[in-house]
Amino acid sequence: MTPLELFATHPLGFSDLIEQELVGFGATITMRGVAGVGFEGSLECAYRACLWSRVANRILLRLDEFAAPDADALYRGARRIDWSDHVASTTSIAIGCTTTKSQVNHSLFAAQRVKDAIVDQMRDATGARPNVDLEAPDVRVNVHIERDRATIAIDLSGDSLHRRGYRRAQGVAPLKENLAAGLLLRAGWPGIAADGGALLDPMCGSGTFAIEGLMMAADIAPNLARERFGFERWQSHVPERWTPLVAEARERRSAGLAHAPIVRASDADPRAVAATRANVAAAGFTDYIDAERCALADVEPPAARGLLICNPPYGERLSDTSELPALFESLGAVLRQRFDGWRASVLAPDAELGFRTGLRVAKRNSARNGALDVVLLTFDVAADRVLPPQPSPRAPRLDEHVGDFANRVRKNAKRLSRWAQRRGVTCYRVYDSDLPDYAFAIDEYRSAEPTPQRWLHVQEYAPPADVDADRAQLRRESALAVLPDALDIAPECIVVKTRARQRGRAQYEKLDDVRQFVRVDEGGCRFWVNLHDRLDTGLFLDHRPLRLRIQRESAGKRFLNLFAHTGTATVHALRGGASATASVDLSNTYLEWALRNLKLNADDLGAHRLIRADCREWLAAACARRERFDLILLDPPSFSNSKSTDLVLDVQRDHVELIRTCVGLLAPDGVLYFSTNLRTFRLDEGALGGLECANITPDTIDEDFRRSPRVHQCWRIRGTNDRKSREEASTTTRRRGF
Repeated sequence: MTPLELFATHPLGFSDLIEQELVGFGATITMRGVAGVGFEGSLECAYRACLWSRVANRILLRLDEFAAPDADALYRGARRIDWSDHVASTTSIAIGCTTTKSQVNHSLFAAQRVKDAIVDQMRDATGARPNVDLEAPDVRVNVHIERDRATIAIDLSGDSLHRRGYRRAQGVAPLKENLAAGLLLRAGWPGIAADGGALLDPMCGSGTFAIEGLMMAADIAPNLARERFGFERWQSHVPERWTPLVAEARERRSAGLAHAPIVRASDADPRAVAATRANVAAAGFTDYIDAERCALADVEPPAARGLLICNPPYGERLSDTSELPALFESLGAVLRQRFDGWRASVLAPDAELGFRTGLRVAKRNSARNGALDVVLLTFDVAADRVLPPQPSPRAPRLDEHVGDFANRVRKNAKRLSRWAQRRGVTCYRVYDSDLPDYAFAIDEYRSAEPTPQRWLHVQEYAPPADVDADRAQLRRESALAVLPDALDIAPECIVVKTRARQRGRAQYEKLDDVRQFVRVDEGGCRFWVNLHDRLDTGLFLDHRPLRLRIQRESAGKRFLNLFAHTGTATVHALRGGASATASVDLSNTYLEWALRNLKLNADDLGAHRLIRADCREWLAAACARRERFDLILLDPPSFSNSKSTDLVLDVQRDHVELIRTCVGLLAPDGVLYFSTNLRTFRLDEGALGGLECANITPDTIDEDFRRSPRVHQCWRIRGTNDRKSREEASTTTRRRGF
């Protein structure tokens, strides 16, 4: 069966957790976003996600995506969907819509037009139409319009999946159930429970941590008690595939509760204890969760080891924020005195409150609780990790405009991650000096080996001499401070370098000696990249479209890669079916790297040569041998005076001779691609008379480099008279001493 195209929304900061869940349900991840994950899977996979996901908000079945520059286009696109597969004339519907950066910018009007399309199609086909029920519809239709493109989906979950069905009472600003589950996962509760540990929440509020923790440890499907799902009145629902999943979940619940861990909840407020008991009873866990009134100072561990997790009062729950430091000091004292060997995870509005506990913070995880940015601080309580109580340090000094930088980076990442997923791009530029005061180039790399991981490669453009050094340093520190939260990435996965103006091969010089290579994938090719040791990583991201073009055009052809660097273009030619390749570079380091890249992609390299030589000297010898190639890439450095050769290369001065010599090596109908990163470069068309030189630069600038259209220039060059071109190239070679 054709897999379904699905999308799971989730709380901010939990994309890795939802991915792990979905893969466990049999899904294939197709897109990663800040607040959602696209995936493919069977109908059973979709059902399992609705029943078993602890972190998801909604599971959406994608029906179609189309251009919607105006309301009429939205109507036409919605009407082309066959709604008889999804909605019956006797069912009720509700349309939910979000719209951003689009000409159709009124969400209620957009929802109305989609409703009209559904109703008109079904009335024309059957004479009857579904009704609209905004409160409790049988089928919910989700519409999302972004940059004039509409995506229409069926909401298989119905109500948000965080509504498990057990909450009968709640205190002020309670945690959503799926947020609590995500925080428990971040704290490592499943592993602690598997080792026989207990769970304790000494500030239980309405008992969410306790209930979610028990369900997690006892293998209970979080949505087993829900009264209804969105797919139950969906026309393509298959009860015969859903019913066994529910039966299986009930069996697992019974088996899990037979081995349930100790779970205890307490609070100094009797109203919180009453709310917790009501919710525990509604969930059917009265025999498994103890809830009692207890002041924080009197809390005792219920077992030798376990997890203490809590959401102390703050925001709406605490009228006087000045009480927070004392609260954290009290919590730290209790932990140090009685909870040796335990882990503690505390949700806080400010990471600096962790210092008040007198414990070393082992891990920090950012999250968002309602409208508040929060952080989960995790401590492993042991004697060798205890610090003397110490005052909170002063907050780090941040540039007043760094919030604008964080917002721009976040928006760019959201937009580009969707584009990258559609295009199968795993390494791309997120930000490139969009704001003049924050002169950085920020690239995201998604590695496949040794482990799947997101990395940020941050290059700071060195400030000019007339910029105040202290001001530049503040902006740099501020930008680096906000990047982990802005892009939801661990600080240790951010690699920072400074990029000054370079000449020649200075951009290739060694910066470090970490020697950590990670594997990335692009266009069906695999590459090793090194994010630490050099300014370049081994993969020039701006050349992605040119490499893919070479891959498309290389079937059965002989390919020559001059100034081959790490051989990435050669790999694309190889994967595109080139009959033979030659890669020429003067650097042993890069040729060895190129060999590693080639070996990642092919077992037999017999027809694929790696040649260590100065490219101009090799070109002269190749002309003398009358070698011929069908496809050539010429991508020289702007300037080079390598220690390995006495020849000095200046691309502006020498490009005519280089191009004519390469054309002399072309077979009939052969093509030369010439590219340069020199921003001031001007092609000498007069000196290249007799050649077809088509500037294809716009076609080689991808979406992530649209803001920097001068990042490179590229031409497609052919000889209009092949014999004459080769004769001119031969004459040039002899005259210039190539």
